[in-house]
Amino acid sequence: MLTMLGLSAAIMAATQGGQDAQALDRIQVTATRRAEQVFKVPTATSVIDAEEISRNAPAVMADHLRAATGVFVQRTTPGQATPVIRGFKGSEVLHLVDGFRLNNAFFRNAPNQYFGLIDPVEIERIEVVRGPSSTLYGSDAMGGVVQVLTPEPELSAEGTELAGRVVASLSSAELMRSGHGAVELRDTRVALRLSMTEQNFGGLKPGDDRERLPFTALDQRGAAIKLVAEPVEGQQLMLQSQFFEQPSSPRHDALVPGFGQVNPETIVNFFEPNHRAFWQLRYRFDDGLGPFDSAEFHLGRQHIRDDRRTRDFGSFTLVRERNASELRGLSGFAYRDFGPLQWTLGFEWYQDEVESQRRDTDVRSGATVVRTSRFPTGSQAEQAALYSTADWQPNERLDINGGLRWTDFSVDLPPADRGVGVEVNERDLSGHIGGRYSLREDLNLVANLGRGFRAPNIFDLGTVGPRPGNRFNLPNPELAPETVLTSDLGLKFSNARTEAEFFLFHTRYEDKIASVLTGNPRADGRIEVQSRNLIEATLRGAEAGLRHRFREDLSGYLTATYTRGDEETASGETPADRIPPLQGKAGLIWQSSPALEWEAYAFLAGNQDRLSPRDAVDPRINPRGTPGFATANLRLSWVPLPDWRLSLRYENLGDKFYREHGSGYAMPGRNATATLEWRW
Repeated sequence: MLTMLGLSAAIMAATQGGQDAQALDRIQVTATRRAEQVFKVPTATSVIDAEEISRNAPAVMADHLRAATGVFVQRTTPGQATPVIRGFKGSEVLHLVDGFRLNNAFFRNAPNQYFGLIDPVEIERIEVVRGPSSTLYGSDAMGGVVQVLTPEPELSAEGTELAGRVVASLSSAELMRSGHGAVELRDTRVALRLSMTEQNFGGLKPGDDRERLPFTALDQRGAAIKLVAEPVEGQQLMLQSQFFEQPSSPRHDALVPGFGQVNPETIVNFFEPNHRAFWQLRYRFDDGLGPFDSAEFHLGRQHIRDDRRTRDFGSFTLVRERNASELRGLSGFAYRDFGPLQWTLGFEWYQDEVESQRRDTDVRSGATVVRTSRFPTGSQAEQAALYSTADWQPNERLDINGGLRWTDFSVDLPPADRGVGVEVNERDLSGHIGGRYSLREDLNLVANLGRGFRAPNIFDLGTVGPRPGNRFNLPNPELAPETVLTSDLGLKFSNARTEAEFFLFHTRYEDKIASVLTGNPRADGRIEVQSRNLIEATLRGAEAGLRHRFREDLSGYLTATYTRGDEETASGETPADRIPPLQGKAGLIWQSSPALEWEAYAFLAGNQDRLSPRDAVDPRINPRGTPGFATANLRLSWVPLPDWRLSLRYENLGDKFYREHGSGYAMPGRNATATLEWRW
């Protein structure tokens, strides 16, 4: 907490600087559904821009968010990492790709692998909205929204052009080989972009010169095509298709003994395969549509396949599962500027259908039996919504915004292979109100009050079967929606040299769905659990970020995030599940010459020994708590020619052995990475 107090003091000290234009400020679209400066948005927002992305050589998408303001990254196994925002994770946070939901009907409210099914190289920007955003985005946006925006080909002003990008990376700690290529064909009315990515990881070597960890090798690959056209001046059409696959991703934490275990849970455990295919059409009216100044419509379809191959320790049964989600969506919104009042009106409709199968094979005899699938096959989830937001600026210093959203959602679980069906129909009314007051031209006071909700999905209602931690989950058709009420208060500062923010937040979490023991013994030795609305929780904390340019060739940055969570049940009050420790990042960037850029930075995290009862028996978490850590890192970027860049990164210089809280294995030890990028 001292770090945050010191950072707050630094922010106030920075306000003594000049009042030039907000040269360091960034642009976002997620918090308001329109392009607006982060400094002027009355919301806690983090943006990872193209320059930051180009410096990284990520294993998975979430690596780009590590230690971003207000974000913690939990990595359970290779190819899987989850952003945690204000103590929320999994389906408690809405994930978007180019405005379309990544969250599907079997998205777990726990760390899951689906955010890893986005190409970590083919991205333009990542935006994080911290705090409930259900007014604009509906179910799941309780802790916030993470939106990944992919590159769009540019129209040419001077006739036909050809442009492209090639990126190649090698790293030592994970034996990574990564290659990416993209090419754009541009004309005055139409532009086309094609891209491909291939990444191979040979196995992770943790710190303290330990042996490479077993079951950490991974291959992944992706491709995308995107077309942008201007059929009429002031209107734009975009068509795209994305594909990303992990053919066989090992579940490391279930294949090796964890804390409190002598034997691993399984001797075979692979996501095999996991892939995501996505198609989208977007049409924009930039010059107006009827009474509106602009409008935008989206039509999309997403197919996620989550197949698994598992075999329990001591068992002769090999289990093969096929789980697939087919998500269709149609949405649109229109914007009108009335001068001091800006109004947005929108709608959304999503329908998801799940197919699920399971076959058990006796490895001794080869006999195969069809078993009860993870989800009832043919299950459907649907939500339709209307929303309206308004932004009122009565004078130059005050900006008040608010909105309401009405959502109708339903889940239909047919009897399928379990004999009992379930139908759930619910409606929800969510809203928010917030404001920004300019204390000075370069300093804003921001406050928000918002309600968010998460409708129980097919995973919550219909999951049956083995779960990590030696558990066996029973379905529960009686679940109700989860809700949150969050307030936050913050300061935003921006001038030509400094960009900074400091936020305090408080969240009341009602009807939280939790996995609880049923008390019934099982013959296979697993612990029987069931999801129920049993918990009320309080989450509170602070988030801070600072970027400052000391002089033209030297700049620095600092982030710090602290979250505390407490849960209330019939048996009393306990710490909340999976709450991250105090953590952050600090660094300096020196442009020693036009061609050379140096960066020295450190990741830091404190101890986390406030464990919930579930944390204390989770084999991924040390029952004595997760120790804190600090790593020192260096980066050199050299631009020998205008279109070429070579980046050399040396991470974890002290070869520290450490694990991020809740993660399923140790992080990389000493690691050298080389990345070569060529643009033309």
